[in-house]
Amino acid sequence: MPLAHNLNKVTKNLSKSTGSIHIKGRKFKQLNRATLRDKKITSKKIKSLEQKENDLASIFFLQKLINEDDEFKTVQTFTLQEMKSFIELFISRFDDELEQLRKDRRPGRPQTNRQQILEEKRKYDQQIYLTGFKIPDLTDKGTVDRLKLWNGTTGGATVMKFVHVSKDMEQLPTKEVTME
Repeated sequence: MPLAHNLNKVTKNLSKSTGSIHIKGRKFKQLNRATLRDKKITSKKIKSLEQKENDLASIFFLQKLINEDDEFKTVQTFTLQEMKSFIELFISRFDDELEQLRKDRRPGRPQTNRQQILEEKRKYDQQIYLTGFKIPDLTDKGTVDRLKLWNGTTGGATVMKFVHVSKDMEQLPTKEVTME
């Protein structure tokens, strides 16, 4: 089994050989496999970055809400109901713009790309909220303090405790520590 090379290495090796590459030849198949491998890796990277970006957007929204709102600056912990209201605020963050786009559109005209994107984001966030929205555990004082001082990076978010909050949740699950 040959070693998997990245696309740059395969093209470099192929450029050393003189002449054209035949469609059914070994070199062409090598180049094709390397191209497909490279495409697959880049698509996975893009998908991973988008997922991280979405996760960080909700954390950034919470940080901004807690740091800039005067009534939340002095609060050390939050209840589950407050966390749910924060999530609902996050989901409805584009409602004003969506309403404006709906008003500006003439009857019988298709939706603009921006309107479609915003509606899809809203639907996606609502679906995640039904199944369990991952946010920092604001019932923990240490996590709230870390959120207030968070620098906006992925690494800075790793020290926070996270919890999944769903729409129909009545109380946060408690992790029982058993001593053996």
